[in-house]
Amino acid sequence: MAEWTKDTLWAGAVLAGVLVLTIVQGPPLEWTGTVAITLTCGLLVFRRKYPVWVTVGTIIGCGIYYPFVGSAGPLLAVYVIALYSVAAVGKIVVAVSFATVSMAAIVVGEIYSPIRHVDNIALFMLVGWLVAVIALGAVRSSRRALVSEAEKRAAGDERLRIARELHDVLAHNISLINVQASAALHRGNQETEALEAVKQASKQALKELRATLGVLRHVDEQAPTAPPGLSQLHDLVERTRATGLQVTVDGEPRPLPPEVDLAAYRIIQEALTNVTRHASARAVNVRIHYGDKDMRVQVDDDGRGGKVLAGNGIRGMTERARSLGGDLSVHSGTGGVRLEARLPMGASE
Repeated sequence: MAEWTKDTLWAGAVLAGVLVLTIVQGPPLEWTGTVAITLTCGLLVFRRKYPVWVTVGTIIGCGIYYPFVGSAGPLLAVYVIALYSVAAVGKIVVAVSFATVSMAAIVVGEIYSPIRHVDNIALFMLVGWLVAVIALGAVRSSRRALVSEAEKRAAGDERLRIARELHDVLAHNISLINVQASAALHRGNQETEALEAVKQASKQALKELRATLGVLRHVDEQAPTAPPGLSQLHDLVERTRATGLQVTVDGEPRPLPPEVDLAAYRIIQEALTNVTRHASARAVNVRIHYGDKDMRVQVDDDGRGGKVLAGNGIRGMTERARSLGGDLSVHSGTGGVRLEARLPMGASE
């Protein structure tokens, strides 16, 4: 509705300007001339929705007005505005075709007319005018395309960020539930049936979570709020220790840029999740080192090692590090797996 109102006001302003200049230039304007000018200018109301047809209409309006109704007035400016609208929506070839045909028609008309209406200088200026208008429209079209592409890219990045957040927040906690329930089952407790239900429910939740994340990468949602950081590392370690895994930490949390603090926490969280679920490890060491320009996170476990498959977790950690200008690597050997991440601390500057 706003665009419709804007175009209506714009068409009204152009109509008023054309009428005033036509009357000033004289001779007196007949009612037929007023009708032709009004109808031609009125077409500009539809220039956003139907730019090509509006241009055709303005050509017809000018073709009727100048030879048959009146020779005075800047009605040709309405055609130029319509031509700009065609170029502005990306139809450059169509705009150039319109300009070429209209100039050819003017030249042919001048050749066969007994009276010269447009001299050589005016023709040259008109050509330059049309070229400039099409160029401006092309620039406008290119700018719109760039803005649209940037918005799509930003939306895609946001979807990936949200997917990583959900994966890290939910997968970690559900994995711990799954591990604890599995361990309790093997202790031979009397609550076997209830624990089996818990284990199966958490296993199914993990499966559904992975499927949901795949859909979420194509759906816009609101970003999570109040992101955690290394100040909550102690709680994360305690929750992991509750599964029976021995976790040691070398290095203390320090004030960091928010995005670096979040990335470091999420990388450690996902690394501990992977160790808990896949490594069959008894102990894991988390080392945090701060340099002058970047910080490093290293996570070592004493698990079975072997080939490491790059699932959503490793891809998510790698994307986090790269988004800050850092990097992440995972090395597996016979004595376990080592994860190393480098995060520049000046990423927010």
